[in-house]
Amino acid sequence: MMRLGIDFGTTRIVVAVVDRGNYPVVSFESPDGETRDWFPPLIAATGSDLLYGWDAWAAQDAAGATVVRSIKRYLREAGPETPVEVGDRVITMLDLLTALASSLKRAIVESSSVRPRGAPEVMLGVPANADGNQRFLTAEAFRRGGFEVMGLLNEPAAASIEHSHGARVAAGGDNRSILVYDLGGGTFDASLVEIDGAAHIVAASEGISTMGGDDFDGLLADLALETARRRVSQEDLTQSESFRLHEECRQKKESLHPNTRRIVVDLESVRVNWEPVTVTATDFYERCRPLVEETIHATNDLLAAAGSEIDTLYVTGGGSELPLVSRMLRERFGRRVRRSAYSRSATAIGLAIQADAQASYQLRDRFTRYFGVWREAESGRVKAFDPFFLKGTPLPTAGQPPLAAARTYTPAHNIGHFRYLECSHLGDGGRPAGEITLWDEILFPFDPALRDASDLAGVTIAHSPAVAAQQIEESCQCDTGGGVTVTIANRAAGYSRSYRLGRWAVRGATVVPGRRKRTAIQGKG
Repeated sequence: MMRLGIDFGTTRIVVAVVDRGNYPVVSFESPDGETRDWFPPLIAATGSDLLYGWDAWAAQDAAGATVVRSIKRYLREAGPETPVEVGDRVITMLDLLTALASSLKRAIVESSSVRPRGAPEVMLGVPANADGNQRFLTAEAFRRGGFEVMGLLNEPAAASIEHSHGARVAAGGDNRSILVYDLGGGTFDASLVEIDGAAHIVAASEGISTMGGDDFDGLLADLALETARRRVSQEDLTQSESFRLHEECRQKKESLHPNTRRIVVDLESVRVNWEPVTVTATDFYERCRPLVEETIHATNDLLAAAGSEIDTLYVTGGGSELPLVSRMLRERFGRRVRRSAYSRSATAIGLAIQADAQASYQLRDRFTRYFGVWREAESGRVKAFDPFFLKGTPLPTAGQPPLAAARTYTPAHNIGHFRYLECSHLGDGGRPAGEITLWDEILFPFDPALRDASDLAGVTIAHSPAVAAQQIEESCQCDTGGGVTVTIANRAAGYSRSYRLGRWAVRGATVVPGRRKRTAIQGKG
């Protein structure tokens, strides 16, 4: 069975394969006949058809086509049933991601440098600060798309394994502290990883979920439109025009080197009769500087909270290739900065190494949030947060049993109303604070007379003397990828229901990719 490491990136999907102790990056044959070491996470609408991956990439110049990029940036806001608008078509987020994963699977089988038989076993990467919703959507889409998902790993922690493998740290049994600075297309993540021989332990993680190389593209686009003195902002562009502008700016950004002085942006590729415009690299870097400073603030906060010194700051991610990033990191961290030779593929290689049963590396990831449920307290007068899994709790590794926690109690109502959530911090009195992700609201029949009711939404919740003899057990299990399954059982009456949490009841507003998602930068003293 073939094993792969897949870095599902915002602007590129990179795949590495396990091959007898080697972990080469998989190459793909693109429609223009070129060989690429990445797969495009693009979706296109042409007439009544939706296209994915290379088919969408090939359609970007077709008349009337709408191509959208960076769908990964919307996963934190969406549930499986959230509608996504692509051109004139609307599709649910989970169906869209499943179709994209299926397209990747087909490309691996039919037009890549490997030819797997059967469903490949894969280790998937997720941002260090990904909540359970993003983890669920990623794992479920790839599972439905034809992959056997072995687990999910923190992306910068996976890159630390690539670093150790390349430097042969494990062979020497050294003790080291490495901080991985991972600035990708859509997110910034930093993880402090303690290395003890072959063991890699994630000590702490920090990140900015709404900032990445995409934002550099957007700033260059803003600057180009302003310099051209067009009375048009990015918000005035169509999905197709927005895609073409961002692709043009991405290509020009990725061609920059330390000696670049001027950047020519071809606006005619965006709209007919718009002339090319020239901006200075200095002006572009001044726009980008606050974003890079924010990543350095986050990195400093992580080190301060951990109370740790580092031996190496390992820099990965396509967004980190901007020359300004290396310059500012060296100003802060000096000679400890080491840039990955595989900045765009380090995560995929590390994931493949972790997927290799013969490799000696061991990675222990951790919960990056508190997960729990609201409960009634003081006879229903107040709501209290009951955390099942604390932030920093180690996640189980591949082959280990799921993490488990349970509560047992006697109910007071005919129906239990459970509101599960995650939060980045706990405030006064243990109340959720910081970034909060609300999960589905679950209704469970405490009263045995309602055990077979399929729809409890129409039943009034009330105190019931009939449930005084019932005993409820509520248990949570967390797998290697951070996915949570909740089982609620009435032990006295002998029935139970299980729920794989995935925000199934959350639809929310329609997601329209291509609308500018601006990053808010908060100054720090």
